[in-house]
Amino acid sequence: MYSNVERIVTVIAIVLLAGCAGKDFVRPDSTSLKNGQTTYSQIVQQFGKPYAEGSVLKNEKFVKTVSYAYASVGGKSHRGGTAARAMGFYFVDDTLVGYEFISSFAEDNTDFDEMKINQITEGKTTLHEVIQLLGKPSGYYIYPMIESESGEAATYAYSEAKGSAFNMKMFRKMLVITYDSGRVVTKVEYTSFGSN
Repeated sequence: MYSNVERIVTVIAIVLLAGCAGKDFVRPDSTSLKNGQTTYSQIVQQFGKPYAEGSVLKNEKFVKTVSYAYASVGGKSHRGGTAARAMGFYFVDDTLVGYEFISSFAEDNTDFDEMKINQITEGKTTLHEVIQLLGKPSGYYIYPMIESESGEAATYAYSEAKGSAFNMKMFRKMLVITYDSGRVVTKVEYTSFGSN
């Protein structure tokens, strides 16, 4: 699970260390991205040439990864450090199977309160209740990005970088909430790395 956001964070770190800002973009409206329908060419048409591409094996399927990143040393960050945003897209046979937006810019940050995760109960809490608790998800996944072939997942992801090129400290966290066709939570996965 965690390698998805880790790839995006790596792209952000490369942008920061290279001293280039990347190409700025805005968070897309989630209604414009449809897992199982949106194509690779539609994403490239909307966002331009990706900053990085790769692949990952998820649930025995090869998934194409596409990343966009932008950083601004002078931008206003959510909790200090360099303000950055990134977008990751995942494709099987050039069809979207997942995406996530990550930002440490103050105006569109994707930070969430991980202390509230214990209020989510598998088999009981609904997606609507999760959104009321944690806010708007950073993205959504379908199989093979999650194990369930019939479910979907809402993702919450946040990353920040502080310090110089020689002493950069990274912090990242990711929450994946899988839910069934009735929009009831079936699985909760949380991972964090680094210190904030």
